[in-house]
Parts: sequence; structure tokens; C-alpha cells
Amino acid sequence: MKAIAHDTGTLVWTDVPDPEPQEGEALVRVRAAGVNRADLVQRAGGYPPPDGASPVLGLEMAGEVLEAPAGSGWRAGDRVCALLPGGGYAERVVVATGLLLPVPEGLSFEEAASLPEAHLTAYLNLFEEAAVRAGERALVHGGASGVGTAAVQQLREAEVRVATTSSARKVARCRELGADPALDRSDRTWPERLQRAWGGVDVILDMVGRAVADAGFELLATDGRLVWIAALSGRTVRVDVPTMMRKRLTLKGSTLRSRPVVEKVALTRAFRDRFFGHLCDGRIVPVLDRVVEIPRAEEAHDALRRNLTVGKVVLRVP
Repeated sequence: MKAIAHDTGTLVWTDVPDPEPQEGEALVRVRAAGVNRADLVQRAGGYPPPDGASPVLGLEMAGEVLEAPAGSGWRAGDRVCALLPGGGYAERVVVATGLLLPVPEGLSFEEAASLPEAHLTAYLNLFEEAAVRAGERALVHGGASGVGTAAVQQLREAEVRVATTSSARKVARCRELGADPALDRSDRTWPERLQRAWGGVDVILDMVGRAVADAGFELLATDGRLVWIAALSGRTVRVDVPTMMRKRLTLKGSTLRSRPVVEKVALTRAFRDRFFGHLCDGRIVPVLDRVVEIPRAEEAHDALRRNLTVGKVVLRVP
């Protein structure tokens, strides 16, 4: 089969060995693959795949089942999407059957490929790690990212008040999805504006890191929870321990890729029970910035690297 190789530092659509499904895995013909910042980090050598995972880039895909184990509930021809530990930038991939989700009726493969990584990451960190509840106030940094746009919609449907920060030209899209207020992160008064509007926040989902850390600690209310899922502006932050003690704050770091398959299967099931119906009836929608033919994957990575996107970039597999 063909897949994207990155051994030389550039992305090349070339021949690689076909994947072989193991017990409990389905073989899927990939039609589209989502692009994530983690892919950029992996190709730079900073985010190796878990043991036993494909070295090919790609943490999510949509396509058609070619083979599935008897009794799995899946059969050849089913339209599916799934979270992956790797291997999505390819013509075929093997997937644990418990990670498969049906493609909601009416969605294209490209739209479906934008869903698994963003929505499962948002669900894991907001509803399981931070245990956000209806009526609380949540702040999502990077609100126009793939994870951010998923998070805003999930929070809105869960009746959680949601605010975002993003670059100025992306504020309007965050507001359209349900963020109120949607704040321009380059305006240094954004923390004061949010403080005046809300008086504090209960949960913060942070993929930015150092640049927003001090403001986040100040904004968190008593028993507030902050979950870090990336650190795009810097890896180290200062934590004032007496403030943590006084407010009874919980600070957590979280990753998804390295978790055992059994945990990912449970997460997939929980997300499906809570929000999959919202994708099927259009209450939650895929947010696609652009679709790029997979031989031009370098263009897709460049768009993410330059922070040009709102929502997801997806590769179409010929």
C-alpha cells in the first residue's frame, strides 16, 4: 500500500508494507485522515508512537471496513471512523474494533475523519478528568483549534457556560459555536474582561501553557480544575502553592495517545453514549478548515505550523 513516510524529514507518499490485523482488530480502507499538531511533533522526533503502534503518522481516520473479526458487530463495507495510536496517513490501517465508530449519516469521510481525536480529547479532559458539570463555567484556550471547537460544542450541549481565547481573526467563529465571551488572546486585558463578566471559572482546558498560566491561576474559582493537554507557548509555568491551597485547586496533565487500548475503548463508548447522537442530528457539527490531497500533506502541516486554521485539516486519500 501507499502511506506517508517522514524518515528524511519531508513527507513523501510512497510504498510501505501492508498492515496485518491481529486478534480483535479490523482492517480498514482509509478514505480520509485527520491532521493534528501531534503529527508535527512526531515527525520532529518529539512524540514517538506507543510500543507496537504503526510508525506512520496519523491519529484518526475515516473509511470502509475491509475485514473484521466474527462477532465484532462490524462487517465489510461499513463506514467507520476511529481514534488511532498511529498509521492514519495511509491507504489501509488496522484498528481495535472497540475503537470504531460509525460515520454519522450525512457526513462525508472527510468530515468524519475530523471527529475522533478532537472530540475524544475534549470529552476525556473536560468530562472525565475535570468532571465539569451543568451550570459551571469553563474556559477553553485555543478555542478555534480542532479540540477547541469540539470542546466548545460539547460544553454548550452539556449546559456549561463556555468562554474561549484565540487569535483575533478566529474570535467570531468561536462565538458562532457557542463561546460567550470569545476573547482575543492578544488583548492583554482579556483576563480582566472575563473576571468582570463571570467573576471566575470552574474549569480550564489549556493547550497554550506558559503564556496564559498566571491568568488561569487567578481566574480559577474555589475548587477549580485546570487540565493541561499541550504547552504551545512554553513548557514551564510558575505555581503559587498558597494560592492552590487557599482555592483548593486541582492541576492535571493529560495525554490520550499513550493510554492502554482498554481505556480508549471505554472512552469511545462513553463519548458515544453522551454525544454521538448530537453528531447524528446536527446539534454538534464537524468544523473543517480545509481538505488536502494526501500527496500534498506538507501543505497541511504548514497550515498548522503557521497557525492559519480554524477547526480541523483533513487529508483525502485517493
